Amino acid sequence: MIQRMSHASIFVTDHDAAIDFYVGKLGFELKNDQSLPNFRWVTVAPKGQSELEIILYKPHSGPNLPQADVDRILELMKKGAFGAGAFATADCRKTYEELKAKGVEFASPPKEQFYGIEAILRDPFGNWFSMTQPK
Repeated sequence: MIQRMSHASIFVTDHDAAIDFYVGKLGFELKNDQSLPNFRWVTVAPKGQSELEIILYKPHSGPNLPQADVDRILELMKKGAFGAGAFATADCRKTYEELKAKGVEFASPPKEQFYGIEAILRDPFGNWFSMTQPK
């Protein structure tokens, strides 16, 4: 029986830039950074979150992913086609100001929504996230 999800992936094009963004700007913890043959395993998580790690996955061709698919993923990333998820925060407006001062790009500032206060942020790779303060 499956008991929980332990890892989820976000596509990135550069591991070092991804670590700089997710750890240096968003304040996540670096959980793993291992170089394997033809692959680098990098995971992060918001501080204090132990149940789920985010894999900073750089698409690369291999037995399960042909180069044509890698090229398509990279093309879609450039278009901002991946809405990667939602991050919870206790104070959306305060976190927005802190992250904006660190150079984080926002597609929209904090707005009142029926479910709480939400801002939309983007990472350097075209992924976008809801940053939400629940009601």
